[in-house]
Amino acid sequence: MALIDLDAHEIHAKIVYFGPELSGKTTTLRAIAEGVPAETRGSFRSIASESARTIFSDSLAVDLGERLGFRLHWHLYTVPGQPRSAGARAAVLQGVDGIVFIADATPLRMAENMDSLAELKTMLTAQGKTLMSFPIVLACNKSDLPGAAPAEEVAISLDFGGATTVETSAIHGEGVFDGLRAISRHVAARL
Repeated sequence: MALIDLDAHEIHAKIVYFGPELSGKTTTLRAIAEGVPAETRGSFRSIASESARTIFSDSLAVDLGERLGFRLHWHLYTVPGQPRSAGARAAVLQGVDGIVFIADATPLRMAENMDSLAELKTMLTAQGKTLMSFPIVLACNKSDLPGAAPAEEVAISLDFGGATTVETSAIHGEGVFDGLRAISRHVAARL
């Protein structure tokens, strides 16, 4: 739940980038860090192994300006995608205000997308939330690769209903801000 500091006139919200292993969560957050002016963001922080795989979480704080007299500070996090890291994913999801689900748009990864989404639903249920009543954006990453499924097809395969869907190529920084803007609108609307 968003933290509202009335004395400082600030609102802090937590956005989590969730998805299967190697779907592009860290690359997405890095692209956002590289595309946001240094004066409006904190440092990109990553807890990674020697093989550059996320161990616990990556994080980035972004100042989104002012709304209704309050400064908006979004705290962006990724979850580790490895199957053995379910506990870390559940911990990072605590207190989440919005989710960007990073799906790998390559058809061979659809089963992993489905498994990750099922796990997300279970974790949200444990917090008393449901996926469709919660601010969520579907980001179909690797959409630039040959044979990648269109975002609409991925959304149908994952039964994402009417959720906002964007196509991204995180490695090229394409579409990552579309996803951030979309989830920001959804979260801000609930404040």
